[in-house]
Amino acid sequence: MIPQFSVVISTYQHPALLLKCLDALGRQRLPRNQFEVIVVDDGHSSGTATAVSLFTRQIAQSGRPLEVRYLPQPTQLGFAAARNRGWKAARGQIIAFTDDDCLPQPDWLSAALVSFERGAQVATGQLRLTVPGSTTPLDPKALCVETGEFISANCFCRKSALERVGGFEEAYDSAWRQDRDLQFNFIQKGIPISQCPEAVVIHPMQEMPWFTPLANERKSRYDALLYKRHPSLFRQRIETNRSLIVEYYAAVLASTIAFMSLLSGNTIAAVIAFGIWATLSTNLVWQRLPNRSITAQLPQTILTAITLPFLAVYWRLYGAIKYKVLYW
Repeated sequence: MIPQFSVVISTYQHPALLLKCLDALGRQRLPRNQFEVIVVDDGHSSGTATAVSLFTRQIAQSGRPLEVRYLPQPTQLGFAAARNRGWKAARGQIIAFTDDDCLPQPDWLSAALVSFERGAQVATGQLRLTVPGSTTPLDPKALCVETGEFISANCFCRKSALERVGGFEEAYDSAWRQDRDLQFNFIQKGIPISQCPEAVVIHPMQEMPWFTPLANERKSRYDALLYKRHPSLFRQRIETNRSLIVEYYAAVLASTIAFMSLLSGNTIAAVIAFGIWATLSTNLVWQRLPNRSITAQLPQTILTAITLPFLAVYWRLYGAIKYKVLYW
C-alpha cells in the first residue's frame, strides 16, 4: 500500500533527541499504514543508525507495523541536502518535514490530512517553543523560528509541488533561511501556502551556552544569499531591525576610528570616538539585559553586547562579498 504521507527527518548526531521524535511519530492517531518515516542521517553517525534500529525493533514488537527507512548520507552536506534526499526517496504523495529535536503531537498528521483533502498544495503548521526551567534569554534568531510564516520543522508539501520548485536550495548548508527560500520559490511559482494551526509540533529548547548568540551570527551570511535570489520578497517579508544594524556599524566604525586615532597620536579624536563607542555599547548592553535588570549574567551580557557588533558586521560583509550582492 502506498502511504499518503512520507515524514522526512534530517538529523545530525542527535540520537537521543531523534528517539524522542520517532516515539512521538509512533503515537500519531493517523493509521500507521498511511504514513512512512524516512530518517536521513547527515554525516552518517553510528549512534543515529543504532537509534533508528532500536526504534524499528520496538515498533515491530508492538504488533502495529510502521515503515521506517534509514538513509545514511556519508558526507555532511547540511539540512537542505538531507531533506532533498529524503523527499526524493519518498513514496507518499504528501511530504511532511520535521526535525530531530521536535515532537509532533498525536494529531499532527491527521490535522494536515484534512487540509490536503480540502485541496492544499503546501501547508505549514504551528511550532511551539518550550523552555523548561531556563533562565537564559532566548536568542532572537531562535525566537523568529516560532513566529516565522513558513517553518520547515513543521510543514507539508505535495511531492509534485516540491518537484516544481526543485526542493530546498542546497547552498544553504546550515540551518538558516532555507525554509524562507523554499517559501519564496512556492510564491514565485504561484503555489498557495495554507495555514494549518491544528498541526502542532513542540520544539523543546535546549539549554545553550551563553555565547550561542555570538556563534549564531555566522548564519547572517545567508541573508545575502536569500536577498540575491529573491530581492523583492526579501524586502517585503524579511523583518530587519535597521536601527540595530546601524548601531552595529556605528559601534564598529567608532572603535576603528578610536584605535586609528590612538596610533596616529590624535588624542582628542580618539577620546571622542571612544566615547561614542562606549555610549553605543552601553545601550546595547541595556537592550540585552533580561527585564532591564542587573542579573547574574551581567558579565556575559556585557561581553556579548561588545562583541556582537563586530561579528554581525563581519558576517554581513562576508555574505555580501561571497554572494556578490549589496543588500540592506
